[in-house]
Amino acid sequence: MTLHVKKGTEWNSVYAAARSLAPEAFDSDRINNLVMGQWSSVGTPSDHINPVDQTLIAGPPRVDHETAINAVADASRQHALWGKVSLDERKSRVSAALAGLRLSRDTIALLLVWEIGKPWKLACADVDRCIDGVEWYLGEIDRQIEGRSPLSGPVSNIASWNYPLSVLVHAELVQMLAGNAVIAKTPSQGGFHALTLAHAAMAQAGLPVSLLSGVGADLSDALVSSPELGAFAFVGGRSNGRATLERLADFDKRHILEQEGLNAWGIWDFSDWDNLAPHLRKGFEYAKQRCTAYPRYVVQRRLFPAFLEMYIPILHGLRFGHPLAVENDADELPDLEFGPVIHKTKANSLRSQFDEAINTGGIPLFNGDLAHGRFLAGQDISAYVAPATVLEPPRAWTLHHSEPFGPIDSVVLVDTEAEFIAAMNVSNGNLVSSVATDDLAFAKRVREEIAAFKFGVNKPRSRGDREEVFGGLGASWRGAFVGGDLLVDAVTEGERPIYGNFKGGSRYPEGLDL
Repeated sequence: MTLHVKKGTEWNSVYAAARSLAPEAFDSDRINNLVMGQWSSVGTPSDHINPVDQTLIAGPPRVDHETAINAVADASRQHALWGKVSLDERKSRVSAALAGLRLSRDTIALLLVWEIGKPWKLACADVDRCIDGVEWYLGEIDRQIEGRSPLSGPVSNIASWNYPLSVLVHAELVQMLAGNAVIAKTPSQGGFHALTLAHAAMAQAGLPVSLLSGVGADLSDALVSSPELGAFAFVGGRSNGRATLERLADFDKRHILEQEGLNAWGIWDFSDWDNLAPHLRKGFEYAKQRCTAYPRYVVQRRLFPAFLEMYIPILHGLRFGHPLAVENDADELPDLEFGPVIHKTKANSLRSQFDEAINTGGIPLFNGDLAHGRFLAGQDISAYVAPATVLEPPRAWTLHHSEPFGPIDSVVLVDTEAEFIAAMNVSNGNLVSSVATDDLAFAKRVREEIAAFKFGVNKPRSRGDREEVFGGLGASWRGAFVGGDLLVDAVTEGERPIYGNFKGGSRYPEGLDL
């Protein structure tokens, strides 16, 4: 079977499409930064190795610290003006931005495929979830904003590379709908072209938005703790989150820090394997490179044979490879669970971590082969990782207490309820956990002991938008909760209390079903 990149989806074609949609933001050989209210070629250009086939594409033009300071000051100026704009006008401009995103949707999705290796359908879903989510807020904002006012300054946003639209752009549009100017930094690992095109749609609609690229260490003073800011929002790993918290120590403004945790499926007194299998297969989407992925299974020992009978065929059936590789003149792009991980350094790390687990006593339950992937002849596949699973991972393993952010699972066998709870809680708090059980009394009992913000019974949980609140427990989250009314509350001032996971204690809305 000979595969080739589908015509019209080559990088040069996609970049040309982006330039035609937003010529102000895309030069022939570089993307621009949106600072001081306009697109400019400020910043030092760089190259980026795309994860799909390791070829070079234009990278983010990195601005310096002084430019970031000036951008925050200008965002503050925009914020003061935006606060005087009526809600009806804000709704009109956000609606216009959504129209621009719809027009650019396929191009943004293809940029995501090349930049961060996201398969086509998942890339489209990232854009669609952003648009659909903000549409809901447009219908609810009159009620949500009643009795509330914008923050004292703009909202600064630093987010991970994995969901640029449905997490970052979605949040920015709601923040602006609520009356705030926004400033964001593109992730250094990818997503900057897609974000540039999305922000061009927002700027074309007359929204008060700034977008910078740069090294986090150079820009953090400006984008995290500038006194002009009204709030700071972060999505990323715990190491960067800890460094950010240190900078926030003397920052008395609103903050939202979403960090990872080792989310787990627990399986106890369970029999409905046919219904569990589709959930586990879907869980491999985007190589589990998301904050709500489930890479750990805690399995009652006596159920292990039945678990294997369900689980191993899922691994054998996973579809992965080049996200744009098609046969002959196929009309549809391949429907894959995942493509590459974010870069080859990460791929090498995952392979080394699997070997580490086995060399220190873990059992290689499954070790996939890249030969089963869909690739072009001669393609560089160094950023791809085949699915693998470690049984009984050693406690000293690098990934025993943290998420792999890749397609490597681990399985822990337990005999008692106490062991079950301990194994579910190894990462000091996480965003989601689920149990598969026929015993609903057991599920209710252990729910009180499992340190996950969202808890599923015989189903996975996800980040959620609209009516559903999102947050975390322990080290997985710091600051205000978001989602639905609480997202608007988090970026406005008013009499209602702000609920969240704050230093010194947590407060939850009364009656909230987590």
